[in-house]
Amino acid sequence: MHDEVFQELYGDGEEYESLHELYADEEFMGEEGTHSILDVRRMVETSNPPQEHDEADYFTLRPLPADRLVDHFGTDRPTVRQYEDAMARSFEAMRTRRPGDEDSTLLGEHRVRWTGFYVVLYADGRPTHVGFFGSSGD
Repeated sequence: MHDEVFQELYGDGEEYESLHELYADEEFMGEEGTHSILDVRRMVETSNPPQEHDEADYFTLRPLPADRLVDHFGTDRPTVRQYEDAMARSFEAMRTRRPGDEDSTLLGEHRVRWTGFYVVLYADGRPTHVGFFGSSGD
């Protein structure tokens, strides 16, 4: 996926000739980022939430914990449609939320910049897709 997105964003070679060269630009990657999956450098197995000041958690993607899946989807095996609906509700809540309102939506699970979560999505009991959410860059 990294190669595909790199080609899509930087394939002309004007800014970066390789993903390695992009990652070597520490100022850009540390301050701005690409706002894409390219900002994820590692997947971690733990579903423990990332910590704000733990640099080892930066640039990581982790599974959303099973209890949070059930909370948001009513199941630990959500479908693509359920994920899309949860994301739509999240964006609508962001649009209409007043300052100080608690964010109990799917996107509200994400609280640490430069990190993200993934959700395995199912059809007929089999994994078919992966949904990603999080934030990076400014």
